[in-house]
Amino acid sequence: MDSPRPAPAADRPIEIAPSVLPADFSRLGDEVTALAKAGVDRIQWDVMDGRFVPNLTFGPDVIAACRPHVTVPFEAHLMVEEPDQLMDRYVDAGCELLLVHAESTRHLHRSLGKVRELGARAGVALNPATPAEAVANVLDLCSMVLVMTVNPGFGGQDYIATMEPKITQIRRMIVDGGHDCDLEVDGGIGPATVAAAARAGANVLVAGSALYRDPQGLEHAVAELRELATATR
Repeated sequence: MDSPRPAPAADRPIEIAPSVLPADFSRLGDEVTALAKAGVDRIQWDVMDGRFVPNLTFGPDVIAACRPHVTVPFEAHLMVEEPDQLMDRYVDAGCELLLVHAESTRHLHRSLGKVRELGARAGVALNPATPAEAVANVLDLCSMVLVMTVNPGFGGQDYIATMEPKITQIRRMIVDGGHDCDLEVDGGIGPATVAAAARAGANVLVAGSALYRDPQGLEHAVAELRELATATR
């Protein structure tokens, strides 16, 4: 039996995308400025509605207030029910990419098309129990696929290593279909797990708690994750 081929992610640049969930919400403008200075590639806003996931976080006005502080791209991870009703607000707030959960909408193809009609880039997020096949027929609309390596709703959870075959499967689907699409992972990403996620095929790594608890600061944390992920190439 042939051994599995390595995931062909080397053609996509490694990007570090912090989640701001562990940040000080009372000074988010300063927090996003510090992240930009630390060398992050984008900033992810975990938008939770208390219904799709059991937590409440950022409305569009909060994100809009932070947008003038930095020039790095913003992406909104919409952990919400009925995302179509909220998309325009987050695009107007300055998010250039919207990630829609496949589990949150009955008509995923239509929802992704609406994101693009609003002038933003579209992406799909998959919960751990959702199979890779859920994105098979929408990859042509996607700039990003996000594989959750925790069950969404709260930061600080442990990485689910059994998601790695799904990451590899989706990377293969992207490459074999010739799609211009990044592959992101989110959940439990830190120095001990980032290399495995990148080796599986991810090129965009979302980290939250691991960045903020690094005793040497954000800049060191970002550089370390980038180095560990890149070393798998």
